[in-house]
Amino acid sequence: MDAERARLEEARAGTPWKRWGPYLSERQWGTVREDYSEGGTAWDFFTHDQARSRAYRWGEDGIAGFSDDQQRLCFAIAVWNGRDPILKERLFGLTNSEGNHGEDVKEYYFYLDATPTHSYLKYLYRYPQAAYPYDDIVQTNRQRGPFDLEYELIDTGVFDESRYFDVIVEYAKASPEDVLIRITVENHGPDAASLHLLPTLWYRNTWSWDEGTAKPSLGASPGPNGSSGTLTIVATDDELGDRVLDVERLSADDRLLFTENETNDERVFGTPNASPYVKDAFHTYLIEGRTDAVNPAATGTRAASLHRREIEPGGSAVVRLRLRDRSAQGSGGPFGESFDRTFAQRIAEADAFHDSIAPQSLDEDHRLVMRQALAGMIWSKQFYAYPVEQWLAGHGASPWSDQGRSVRNQAWFHLASGDIISMPDKWEYPWFAAWDLAFHTVALAMVDIDFAKDQLELMLHDTYLHPNGQIPAYEWAFGDVNPPVHAWATLFIYEMERSRRGEGDVDFLAHAFQKLLVNFTWWVNRKDPTGHNVFEGGFLGLDNIGVFDRSAPLPTGGHLDQADGTAWMALYSQNMFEIALELARFDPSYEHLANKFVQHFLWIGAAMDKIGERQDEMWDEEDGFYYDVLRRPDGSAERLRVRSLVGLLPMAAVTVIPGEAAERFPGLVERARTFLERHPKLLTNIHPPGRRGVKGRILLSMLDETKLRRVLARMLDESEFLSPYGIRSVSAYHRDHPFRIRVGDQEFTVDYEPAESHSGLFGGNSNWRGPIWFPMNAVMIRGLLQLYRYYGDDFTVECPTGSGRLMTLFEVSKEIADRLARIFLRDADGRRPVFGGNQVFQNDPNWRDNLLFYEYFHGDIGAGIGASHQTGWTGLVAATIQMYGFLTAESLLAADERALLR
Repeated sequence: MDAERARLEEARAGTPWKRWGPYLSERQWGTVREDYSEGGTAWDFFTHDQARSRAYRWGEDGIAGFSDDQQRLCFAIAVWNGRDPILKERLFGLTNSEGNHGEDVKEYYFYLDATPTHSYLKYLYRYPQAAYPYDDIVQTNRQRGPFDLEYELIDTGVFDESRYFDVIVEYAKASPEDVLIRITVENHGPDAASLHLLPTLWYRNTWSWDEGTAKPSLGASPGPNGSSGTLTIVATDDELGDRVLDVERLSADDRLLFTENETNDERVFGTPNASPYVKDAFHTYLIEGRTDAVNPAATGTRAASLHRREIEPGGSAVVRLRLRDRSAQGSGGPFGESFDRTFAQRIAEADAFHDSIAPQSLDEDHRLVMRQALAGMIWSKQFYAYPVEQWLAGHGASPWSDQGRSVRNQAWFHLASGDIISMPDKWEYPWFAAWDLAFHTVALAMVDIDFAKDQLELMLHDTYLHPNGQIPAYEWAFGDVNPPVHAWATLFIYEMERSRRGEGDVDFLAHAFQKLLVNFTWWVNRKDPTGHNVFEGGFLGLDNIGVFDRSAPLPTGGHLDQADGTAWMALYSQNMFEIALELARFDPSYEHLANKFVQHFLWIGAAMDKIGERQDEMWDEEDGFYYDVLRRPDGSAERLRVRSLVGLLPMAAVTVIPGEAAERFPGLVERARTFLERHPKLLTNIHPPGRRGVKGRILLSMLDETKLRRVLARMLDESEFLSPYGIRSVSAYHRDHPFRIRVGDQEFTVDYEPAESHSGLFGGNSNWRGPIWFPMNAVMIRGLLQLYRYYGDDFTVECPTGSGRLMTLFEVSKEIADRLARIFLRDADGRRPVFGGNQVFQNDPNWRDNLLFYEYFHGDIGAGIGASHQTGWTGLVAATIQMYGFLTAESLLAADERALLR
C-alpha cells in the first residue's frame, strides 16, 4: 500500500486528513445563495465589481483557495502587476447578459496535480503583466452575436511575447493539521517585471448574520513586522481553535496587513461604514495608496502578507508559508530543512499514487491526461452552504404561510446544505447538480471510493431529498428534473468497491435502495401524466436538444411523450432490479421488489413500441429510430423526427443478468412467468428475456436484434452521429436537412450546431444540438459493454457504418472511448484537438500540456466549448482511459457475473 492509500485508510478510520482541502469556491458572487433581489436576478444583485467590497453571506471565493471543511478559515492568493485597476483577488468572467454565448470565465488557470487526501495539491494561475482588459472583454463580447466566436482573454493580446507571470501554488501536508504552502512566481516575459503577491487568510463572516455567533480574530505575533525571518498571524476561533500562519520573510519590505471581512457600505450602498476597516482594504492600501485603510493595531478578521518581487526574465521568486495548529511546529522552525523535504516526499508519493492507478500500457501523454483530469476532480470539491429555510426568511418567505411573494426554491424549505460537494465547475457552476454528481462519482471512485459513496448518499439524505421523493436538481431551480442516474451510479460504486476491497458495502446499497424507492415512486406518480408508462421529465438535463423548451408549456398545448425520459425510466427500472437482486442474496424479502422492477421495465418497453403500426408510438419503423411524440389537445399525435440522443438512449437502457440468477431465485422466475402468461403482448416488440446469451446470460432490452442493428447503423455513421471525437448529441444529417415544424405563425427548427448554441434557450451557454458530451457517451459505452456481455463475439457491426470494417460491440465501445480520449491527446502533428485553433495553446511549450476539461466539445473538430473547467463529468475521460487500459474482451466475457461493469 502506497503512502497516499495509507492516508485514505487512516481517514476512513477517523484521522482528519480531509479536514483541510481545496474547498473554496472560485465564484461566490452572482449565485442564487447571495441573491436577495426582488426578481431573482442573481447575476445583477451581487456583481464581480462588488465582490471585493461586499461580505458574502453563505460562502467565500478565491484563487487557488484552501479552507477547512466548513469553510470557516480560508486561504487564497491575491496578485497585482502594478497596472491593473483592481487587486486580483478572484477570477473574472462574464455574466449571462454580457456574453454572446452565456456566462464564461475569462482567465487561464489549471489544476495540475492533486491527491485525494489533499496531501499534495498544485495549481497554476497565469497572470498577464499588462493591465487586465476588463472593459474590452465585456464590451467586445456584448457586441458579438450568437454566430460569432466568444472573445477570449488570449484574443486581447495581453499574453503576446509571453508577457505574463506563472503563479504556481502548491500545498503539502506534514500532518492533518500542518499544511505547507509554496508559491512560485515565474516571469515568462522578455523584460524584468515586478509583482505584488498577497497570500491572504480570513474568516468567513458568520458573526454579522447570526446573532450570538462569536467573532473570531486574526492578529500579528509578536508584532506587525514579525521576526527577522518570519511573519506570523495567529488565528483565534472558538470552533477551530488557535491556528498559526507563518510566512517566510525574505525582504525588509515584506509586511502584514489587517482589516475586517465586513462590507464597505460606503462604496456599495452609499451609507456610512460601521468600521473604518473593511473587506477591500488591501485593494485601497495597495492601489490607491491609502495606508489608513488597514488596521495599525494589526488585528482583524482578514489578513495578508505583502511581498513585492522584481523578477528577471526567465527568473522566479518563491514565498513559503505554513498553516498549522498552534501546537504543531516543524523541527528547525517553520521553514527548516523539513519544509522542502516534506514537499519532495509528498510529490514523490503523489507520483506513486497516480502510477498505481494508471495501467502500465499507457504512454506518457495518456498518463498526463488521466492525471490532470483527476486533479481537476479533486480541486473541484467545494464547501456548499445553502440552508434554504433560513435563506427564504431573508426574502420574507415562509413555508408556513401562503402570504408574501413567490421566491425561487420556496418548495424546498427542508433543504439544508453545509457539506463538501463535488462541483461541476467552481467558477461557472459553483453549485451541485445532482445528475452531474452521479457521473462525478465514477471518476472520483478511482481515487477515493469513500468520498464517492458520501456524495451519492448526500443527495438521498433527508436534508436534500424532498419529502415527496424528488432529488434536488441545482440551486437555480431545485424542482427541475434531472435524468434518474443515481441508481446506476450507486450500483457502479458498490461493484467497484467489491472489486477493490473484496466485498461490497451492503448497508450502503440497502440504504440507498430504500431512498431510491421513494424517488422512483415520485417519477411514476409525477412524470407519467397518462399512467401509460410513458414519461415526460422536462428538459432532463439536455437543455435545448428538443424542438421546444421542454420545461415550459408547449406552444401547441398538450404534452410530449419523451423517448429519453421513458428510456431513462427503463434503465432506472433495470438498475433497481439489479440492486434488489443483489440485496436478495442477503435478505430474500427483496425478491418481491426485484419482481416489481422487472414488471415496470416490461410495461415501459411495451409503451415505447406499441403493438401495430401507430403514429403515437416512439419507434419509427421506417427510419429505424426512436423519436419524441407530440400529443395535441385534440387527441392527435405526431412523431418529431429529430435524430438526436433522445433516440439513442433506448439502446443504452440495457442490463444483463447472470444466468445463475434463474437457479438462485426460482420464486422470482415463477412470478415473472406468471406475469407474462397474463400479459404475453408485452414481449411483442422487445428483446425476449427468455432467450439466453453467452454463459446463459439474460438480456433486458427494449431493442431486439433487428432494432439494435438499425439504431447502431445510425449511431456509427460518420455522416450522422459518429464524430472523430465521440458520439454527437444531434445527427450531422440535420446540417443539410433541418427539422422544422410550424405552430401558428411561428416556425420551430432543429439543425446541427456542432459548437456554441445559436439559440437563447437556457442562457445560450449550453448546446445539445450537435456537440459531444461526455456523460451521454459514457452511457452509450456502458450500454455497448452490457450488450457485448450478452451477445459476445458472434455479433458484429460495421464501424464506421459503410466502411466494411466489422467490429464486436466491445471493439465499438473501445473505439468510442478512444475517440473521446483523442480530444485531449496530441495527434501526429503534436496538436491537441481540445485547443481548436488556438495557436498559443497548440504550439507554445509552456501552454500545450496544461489541459482544460470543457463542458462539451465541437462535434466535428473536438475543440472545447462551454465551461472550461468542467472536470466534473468530463473527468470521465480518466475512467475510460483506465478501464480500457485494464479491460480486455476476453476478461469481460469471462468475468465474475458481479463484475463492476454494470
